[in-house]
Amino acid sequence: MSSLDDFQDITRRDVPLNQYSWLKTGGPAQFLIEPRTFDELQKVVRCCHDEQIPVHVLGGGSNVLIRDEGVAGVVLRLVAPEFEQVAISGNIVTAGAGALLSHVVSRSIEAGLGGFENLVGIPGTIGGALKGNAGGRSGDIGSYTKSVTVLTAKGERFIRTEEELTFEYRESSINELVILEASFELQPGDAEQISQKMRRIWITKKAAQPLAFQSAGCVFRNPRGLSAGALIEQANLKGTRLGHCEVSDRHANFIVTEDGATTHEVKQLIDMIRAKVLETHGVELELELQVW
Repeated sequence: MSSLDDFQDITRRDVPLNQYSWLKTGGPAQFLIEPRTFDELQKVVRCCHDEQIPVHVLGGGSNVLIRDEGVAGVVLRLVAPEFEQVAISGNIVTAGAGALLSHVVSRSIEAGLGGFENLVGIPGTIGGALKGNAGGRSGDIGSYTKSVTVLTAKGERFIRTEEELTFEYRESSINELVILEASFELQPGDAEQISQKMRRIWITKKAAQPLAFQSAGCVFRNPRGLSAGALIEQANLKGTRLGHCEVSDRHANFIVTEDGATTHEVKQLIDMIRAKVLETHGVELELELQVW
């Protein structure tokens, strides 16, 4: 039976996670492990299972709020080349979970494949995008997903096919510990026309969202038939500030932070927003952010 001591060359202790969070808040990981190969990842996961060590998988850090106290156990980052590969064959795009969604979008458009241009401007990795079915008004990643290769908490690898997967608003049925890679079916088209559509979507997003600031995308899910951003704005919360964070004056469903911000401040502001929207509209907002 192995122990974490067997992985010292890829393990760091007490690493501040704020450097990996788009909000730039959060405490340290007890163990931060960056496997170099799938085989190494599998051994780490099996060890953690045998030793009953909690495991979190950190993608791009764009949709996570990490507590100031930090994270007990192991935090995995799949940043080695083996986890970032992108391959295109015909109209099928296969991408590793660690590949940046923006990179896969660019590669797909260059290949004259349509669909992923709808995901332009969404931060994070393929793995995180699949887990939360990332998307926007123009579509979501689940619409194009054909299969997902996963690793269970026991270290077992298998493929989940399209028939076994369900994708709903900002969630998926993928509940295994680690997403390894996925295949997507896109539509062949004219690369220039697809690129022009991508630019139009990007310009619209850039005008409406605080993309130049420290934020983690939309904080709350849109209630059915409603806009969380509109509800927050109508509650006169745009620009509301608490410590080193505030409700964006560009898009009310974004919280932006500045240097010195803490997760405690962000959570206080979230609680304030939820209470005010409930009082004003009678609507209870649900978090889209994942809280560790």
